[in-house]
Amino acid sequence: MAGRRVECLWKRHVMEQLKQRDRVQRQAFEEIIHQYNRLLEKSDLQVVFSEHLHTEKYEQQNRHDLSPVLEGGRSDSLQQEMAQMRIKHQEELTELHKKRGELAQSVIELNNQIQQKDKEIQSNEAKMQDYQQQISHLEGECRDLRNSLADLERANQTLRDEYDALQITFSALEEKLRKTTEDNQELVTRWMAEKAQEANKLNAENEKDSRRRQAKLQKELADAAKEPLPIEPDDDIEVLPEDAGKGAGGAGETSPSRPRSRTPRRVSQPLPPAAGLLDSISNIFIRRSVNSFGSSTESAEVPSACADVRVPSTALHVFDAHDGEVNAVRFSPGSRLLATGGMDRRVKLWEVVSGRCEPKGALTGSNAGITSIEFDSTGSSLLAASNDFASRIWTVDDFRLRHTLTGHSGKVLSARFLLDNTRIVSGSYDRTLKLWDLRSKVCMKTVFAGSSCNDIVCTEQCVMSGHFDKKVRFWDIRSESIVHELELLGRVTSLDLNHDRTELLSCSRDDLVKIIDLRCNAVRQTFNAQGFKCGSDFTRVTFSPDGSYVAAGSADGVLYIWNVLTGKLDKTLDKGHSSAINSVSWSPSGTFVASVEKGSKAVLWSDM
Repeated sequence: MAGRRVECLWKRHVMEQLKQRDRVQRQAFEEIIHQYNRLLEKSDLQVVFSEHLHTEKYEQQNRHDLSPVLEGGRSDSLQQEMAQMRIKHQEELTELHKKRGELAQSVIELNNQIQQKDKEIQSNEAKMQDYQQQISHLEGECRDLRNSLADLERANQTLRDEYDALQITFSALEEKLRKTTEDNQELVTRWMAEKAQEANKLNAENEKDSRRRQAKLQKELADAAKEPLPIEPDDDIEVLPEDAGKGAGGAGETSPSRPRSRTPRRVSQPLPPAAGLLDSISNIFIRRSVNSFGSSTESAEVPSACADVRVPSTALHVFDAHDGEVNAVRFSPGSRLLATGGMDRRVKLWEVVSGRCEPKGALTGSNAGITSIEFDSTGSSLLAASNDFASRIWTVDDFRLRHTLTGHSGKVLSARFLLDNTRIVSGSYDRTLKLWDLRSKVCMKTVFAGSSCNDIVCTEQCVMSGHFDKKVRFWDIRSESIVHELELLGRVTSLDLNHDRTELLSCSRDDLVKIIDLRCNAVRQTFNAQGFKCGSDFTRVTFSPDGSYVAAGSADGVLYIWNVLTGKLDKTLDKGHSSAINSVSWSPSGTFVASVEKGSKAVLWSDM
């Protein structure tokens, strides 16, 4: 039906165009045809008139021949009339020729106009065809757009219905979350109250036990002081050999003097049990201070300086550590294990055996890339910070995730154990530092630093943090206040402490590595080198175990080692990495150095 309708419209359009063309052309030539007909009529009249004149002339000649005498006078007048008529007719003929020429010129001009109009008509017809094609194409596009609009309206309606359903579901889940949060808060409150009650009960029992032990001890001491016991000579010689001379010289002493000599001797003997009892009491408190991983506070000691530090010279083992960028590397306190953390959300453990790193296992549970890792002082637990706004703690022996500490609103860039291994400090991109208690698994303190925290190191009561605003801040844990600020020339990317915790190593984006003396809070040494360039805002540098050397990785994949005593560059190692070095770690034994890069490789260095 649509095709027939288009065909009828086309025929009707052609007929209208032909009629229009007929009207236009007839109007243009109608005057010419009229004039041409008049000329034909005049030419016919002229022929008739000339024939009539010829006939009259012939008749006049005959008359003249027949009556030359009679009509002699009349012929002159007739000749005059004929001459006038001839002149008149000649003028009329000249005028007609003139008009004929004008009309011929008009015909030529009109023919030219007709040709021009024909050309215009042809061009207009071509344009009309093009326009007709464009109209057909646009009509097709309009149909397609109408269909697309209908599809979009249907899809929009479907999405609107889905959105309404999701909104209802979201409201229900939000209400459920609110109730769950309230229940959780109530449970936490009850749990904390029960823990406080249990702690109070335990403290009361310990105090009762301590009082009972002390009373028992005092009773034993009183009984021992009152009871006269005979003293054997062997015991006298064994316990107080100096009394033997007195006994030999004092043979005439009376019997009351012997109890006096035995009484001090009896009193002095129970002292070791009393000392053992006090030790057991102190052990009770020590056991109470043991962290959740079985390491006591006595183990959190300042590491001693390594006596045998080897400056690396050879890449012993180059291996693919992770699927993607490797951000962190750290040796365990015993130098037996090496841990690496990368953007593949895993922490991998490697066992260093005969100059090679053999895979031992992987610690999983993080939802984003790992930014920093650290072992506790016993090497039994590992702490890792990640980009999913959390810090996590695993036990190394069984690879189990023990704690997940959430609370930051930005990616956690560094996390460190305090010396007692029961608390950690984390620094985040959200410009805050948080102190966590692993025994209660809660955030004890939150400190606003004012700038993104890139790295952290800790002493017993002080936390040092390096920030994006080029400052190193020194925090007092007890007062939550800044003790001191030190501004460098570039964004701080890394911090590290030497073995006796008197010097702070810093690296910044101005391509300078500096040693800060913590006793006077001033820069003591500055290291730089031709070609050394800090590769990122999170490039980690390290002290050697004895604090005599500094190792740092460059953006060109070269490992730089400076001598702290001379202040000069000791070695550059460039045969191992193919991209920027992110982190460096020196083993506590001083034998190995490990480095990781923005690629997927890790390198184990030594002088073997």
